[in-house]
Amino acid sequence: MNPNALQKAANIPQSQGWQAQLELGFEHKYGKTVLAQRRHIGPLTVQRPFYPEGEVCHVYVLHPPGGVVAGDNLTIAVNAATGSAALVTTPAAGKFYRSDGKLARQQLALTVAAGASLEWLPQETIIYEGAQVASDVRLDLAADARFIGWEILALGRPAAQEGFTTGDVAMNWQIFRAGELFYRERMRIDAGAFAANWGLNGHSACGTMFACPATALQLAAVHALIGEASGRGVTLLGDMLVCRALDSRADRLRDFFQQVWRLLRPDVVGRDACAPRIWAT
Repeated sequence: MNPNALQKAANIPQSQGWQAQLELGFEHKYGKTVLAQRRHIGPLTVQRPFYPEGEVCHVYVLHPPGGVVAGDNLTIAVNAATGSAALVTTPAAGKFYRSDGKLARQQLALTVAAGASLEWLPQETIIYEGAQVASDVRLDLAADARFIGWEILALGRPAAQEGFTTGDVAMNWQIFRAGELFYRERMRIDAGAFAANWGLNGHSACGTMFACPATALQLAAVHALIGEASGRGVTLLGDMLVCRALDSRADRLRDFFQQVWRLLRPDVVGRDACAPRIWAT
């Protein structure tokens, strides 16, 4: 992201939806990680950094409108420079509302330099029935970068007796290691995929979690955590651990991912688990 792109976004008419952009840059200075770069256009911003565990910088991404509507385009770029350690989360669930036919877009670019660690741990994203969503995530990892991140979707609103009989969600993940494409995943969820036994089989919550670097020891630990529980799975691709989950409740799925994070963090990031305070509110 560059200043010209930010200015261009600022000049787009509001009738076309929010064109919000946020750029964060973390650097290691003065014995800790600092938020050295912070630029935004539109309704995307962050609270002041928190330091509940000393050196690691905790940041909460805010979207003041509270939800994304048709025509909105959110772009977030996060760069963790050499030696930095950052944890990024959100204070509440994100929301994509019912669409009149236009797409709501979200683009995320995460870059982690050599010797740096980044944890991308947003709370769940609620996809309302009838929403039209396109989400693209690009993760660039240096050869010895450390990363834990997840994406949790809550489809429909079961508590309000709302399913997902209409709508469309297109998710795209690309992970690069040392400049080369390492992993690519495309997923499309519509009413058919939501209901089918080859898809979500009616589960209203689904999620994927990535952790790197990991070994067979971490894989075995997550297997033990899962035990005989249904709707949970984990695999190891090289040194990239991929954990997936389905559930009828997003809060249970989020709690499971947080358990996995607490289990993995000491080995993957090199620090004991220190949950963001916002998770407890």
